[in-house]
Amino acid sequence: MKNKELAEIFEEIADMLSIDETKTSRFEVRAYQAAALNISGLQEDIEDIYRRGGTKALMEVPGVGKGIAGHIEEYLKTGRIKKYDALKKKYPVDFSALTKLEGMGAKKAIALYRALGVRNVADLEKAVEAHKVRTLEGFGEKSEESIAKSIRLAEGTGGRMLLGDALPEAESIVRTLLGSGLVGDALVAGSARRMRETVGDLDILALAENGKAVMDFFGKLPMVERTILKGPTKTTVQLKIGLTCDLRVIKPESFGAAVQYFTGSKAHNIATRKIAIARGYKLNEYGLFHRNGKIIASKDEHEIYAKLGMEWVPPEMREDRGEIRLAQEHKIPTLVELKDLQGDLHTHTKETDGMNTLEEMAGAALKAGLKYIATTNHTKSLRVARGMDEKGFAKFFVQADALNKKYDGRFTILKGAEVDILKDGSLDLDANTLKGMDCVVGGVHSAFNMSEAEMTKRIITAMDSGLMHVLAHPTGRVIGVRDAYPVNVGDLADAAERNRVLLEINAYPSRLDLNDTNIMEAAKRNVMFSIDSDAHNTTHYAMLRYGVGTARRGWLEKGRVANTLPLEKLKRLLQK
Repeated sequence: MKNKELAEIFEEIADMLSIDETKTSRFEVRAYQAAALNISGLQEDIEDIYRRGGTKALMEVPGVGKGIAGHIEEYLKTGRIKKYDALKKKYPVDFSALTKLEGMGAKKAIALYRALGVRNVADLEKAVEAHKVRTLEGFGEKSEESIAKSIRLAEGTGGRMLLGDALPEAESIVRTLLGSGLVGDALVAGSARRMRETVGDLDILALAENGKAVMDFFGKLPMVERTILKGPTKTTVQLKIGLTCDLRVIKPESFGAAVQYFTGSKAHNIATRKIAIARGYKLNEYGLFHRNGKIIASKDEHEIYAKLGMEWVPPEMREDRGEIRLAQEHKIPTLVELKDLQGDLHTHTKETDGMNTLEEMAGAALKAGLKYIATTNHTKSLRVARGMDEKGFAKFFVQADALNKKYDGRFTILKGAEVDILKDGSLDLDANTLKGMDCVVGGVHSAFNMSEAEMTKRIITAMDSGLMHVLAHPTGRVIGVRDAYPVNVGDLADAAERNRVLLEINAYPSRLDLNDTNIMEAAKRNVMFSIDSDAHNTTHYAMLRYGVGTARRGWLEKGRVANTLPLEKLKRLLQK
């Protein structure tokens, strides 16, 4: 998929245009940022969109106008964009990597380039180690320490990629293989199938008789940078997005065993092999066998678990965290599914830091199969997001009322806000305004450097106010950019139970917060959760599947997720 490449190019163009402010630059910056956000959120390959209908089809993507559609066409045909190349000559800086570091924007990146010759993260790391950054105007010692910490955090991901970037690429490869006519079936295995939040590489299995033809086809795919290893049953390639990908061609008689084995995890597989051994069997990627070599099961993954005396285990649960015992007792929970979601309780519009109007956001949600959303723009203290005050929300909600009248029950917009939880635990809007809202989402957006006790008390104070319905991204982490702030999740869950506050599973791929282990801890209490997209444009509802995947990794059933409820039942829950 070229989606990630184009999104990063447009984000870099926006960064470079933002450096020299002109009469038109602010408009251009916002246009390129919108295009980057919308393209990165697409779950369909932009090349497929172009093949289907040319630039006209590209212009149907939200945020893509005639000019940007032309850039996309240019890139798909030539692999380059002249405007981008010209700007890179002027600013030879890796904005894409540098601006991912916390606190580093385009203007700071260019200041470092002009003062110290910093072009990339490696250059910046050397400058930080030599304590050259702290001497520059606008930085200082604390800023240098923060940059150093952010570099260490980025390096700590170990070359892993967000699931939200990796999985669409894997699915694009699978679709291409299935469309080739060379394979009978193909699927994504490994950590991507288990919906881990980051992925170190990709594993794809294909059912085919002619392995050589499949491998020849695979090595020539447009998303492949180079072939590392090629054989008749396994080929490893380096993809242009930066990950390696293993394709294994499996014979029909072993496909189920291979799917079970290559899905993992390693710990889960070790546990299942021990069960096989205890029964006098042998289990590997070719099948389940008697000691005498006679095959017991191999074609179907479900059959393998059944022959081991186990219930089939959903891939997201396969981490050896107790699922083996549940499978043996036939007590595997019926996990929540994407189709169960009826609404989304955390969305934004262009009035603050979103990219689309409320009507556009509502229309996209309806098209995505949802029956309601809560519109939850930021509040006044979050100036970087152009947060709204009490008067601003009152004016904005007139739009919501008009649209609800227009939809006439077919779809509903709940009026709300993502209200800032201030340092002392107070909320960023007055009580009367909050009491008049349908869905108040509270979240921490500043002063992250508090102790665990202070941060926990801060958030619990907000929940104890009786004015919050949902706690947004409860630990505040941004994967590869910012660690979770210190907070006691168990204590937050106790407060959520006491105040009937929903704990959010933020589906945005760089957040996935709560994560799976925190979900499992919180779920020990009688609390409800909300799986939300945190959508900032109309394509972001597609991110909900990553929140569902994380909820499934935390073993959540439909009954624990509030936004699986029909609207009237949800309203009654929120009113409590």
